[in-house]
Amino acid sequence: QVRLVESGGGLVQPGESLRLSCTVSESTLGRFTMGWFRQAPGQEQERQFVATIGYSDGRTYADSVKGRATIFRENAQRTIELQMNNLNAEDTAVYYCAATMRHCSWRGCPGHSSYDYWGQGTQVTVSS
Repeated sequence: QVRLVESGGGLVQPGESLRLSCTVSESTLGRFTMGWFRQAPGQEQERQFVATIGYSDGRTYADSVKGRATIFRENAQRTIELQMNNLNAEDTAVYYCAATMRHCSWRGCPGHSSYDYWGQGTQVTVSS
């Protein structure tokens, strides 16, 4: 069973930056396509795609975070990082890390139904 643990959430002011980490229990991180999703208050129906990184480290970002977010692997630490800059109130959400070994494009999988493993989430609140 693959376990994912997110960290790095918190309360930040608009315009500030935050780095989220996802620690993966598996040592061979490169086998997985990884993704970050988020669920905003009052939107419990579906987790919104944020970013994904594929098996060749290709990346795909949601339009809402493009240019402000970077997803990358730290293989030695077995983590997937999500650096987010210039945060705004619309970024307030619980952020979830996800992993899959299913077939994805080299740029990852943006669909939440493609993922088999999920973390418990970390809260990000952007407020002045």
